Formats: sequence, C-alpha cells, structure tokens
Amino acid sequence: MKILPDSLERITEQFSRFPGIGKKTAQRMAFQLIEWNTEDVQRLGEVIIQSSEKLRQCSICNLITESDPCPVCLDTRRDESILCVVEDSKDVVAIEETSRFSGKYHILGGVLSPLEGVGPDQLNIRNLLKRLDNVTEVVIAMNPSIEGETTSLYLARLLQGKDIKVTRLARGIPSGGDLEYIDGVTLGRALDDRHELS
Repeated sequence: MKILPDSLERITEQFSRFPGIGKKTAQRMAFQLIEWNTEDVQRLGEVIIQSSEKLRQCSICNLITESDPCPVCLDTRRDESILCVVEDSKDVVAIEETSRFSGKYHILGGVLSPLEGVGPDQLNIRNLLKRLDNVTEVVIAMNPSIEGETTSLYLARLLQGKDIKVTRLARGIPSGGDLEYIDGVTLGRALDDRHELS
C-alpha cells in the first residue's frame, strides 16, 4: 500500500538527485520542506530560479560566476604565471579556503573517463593550451581517483616539451590520521614523497 502522496514523492525524487543525498535523507528534507510556510517555500524557489538565471561560466577559466570574466581572473594582484588546473568550481573553493594559493585557475569541467565517454575533447583542455603564453608553472590539482590520476598524467604528457614547470599537489597522510586506517595507495605515496626533517 502506498502511504506517501505523489507530491511528496516528487519532492523526494528531486532532492535525491543531489550528490551524496540518498532516498532517506531526501525524504527527510522533503518532510522538512512541507513544514515551511508558503512564503519561505516560494522564496526558496525564487532564489533557485534567479540564481540559475544569473550563474554562468567564466569565459577565461570556466569558474561558475555571475560576472564574466570572474573576480579571480580580474584580480590583478594574483600571479598570472602560475595556473592551477582543477576538475570543477568546488575545487577552487576548497583551495581558496586554504589562503595558500595566489595564482590563477583553470577548470577542466571534469576528468578523463573513457568508460563514461569523457575524452579530451569533452574537457576544457583546448582553452588551457591557449592560456599558457605567460605561464611558468602549471599545478595539476586533480582528485586522487583513477580518473584524476589518468587526467593528471595526460596533462603532464601534453605539457612536456614546453618551457613550463608542471607540479601536482602532494599526497599523503591527513593530519590526525592513524597509519592503520590509511589506504595502501595513500600510504605508499606518502612514503614516496617523504622529505628530510630539518
């Protein structure tokens, strides 16, 4: 016997489309939403619609922005000789929160994944190559997945022979992590990237 009304099921279905939101969490969100008053629900809908109409990708770096070029590309205080290549805009947010990077960014819009039909032509690689004139270092900052590793290696080979230093983010043991719980790949990379204590 079906208990929940179709309207609630439709809301649950839409919320479950978000990454990391399973059916149970989506259902809790749907129940919470129906407890809101009509004005709050309408305000949420308006914010979502207005935001989706305003948001676009920067024509230079591909960052999600409301203005084109984006604030990062327009910032003359940033070092244009260092370009950090990331998968998507969320990665830029994560790196910016560290306050440790002062260069510019280039968002690929994904990673190479032949099984899902994502090859170099589906990524923002052509525009990357057009941006290299005054660049002295490219920092490859892909997620440590098989697809991220594949993309990193592809980009490193693509940039070989150019007068550009190609670096990647260090990989290793997270602060506060216990060795017994660290996966073998991460632990192996931490051993490979070890450095001398001074």
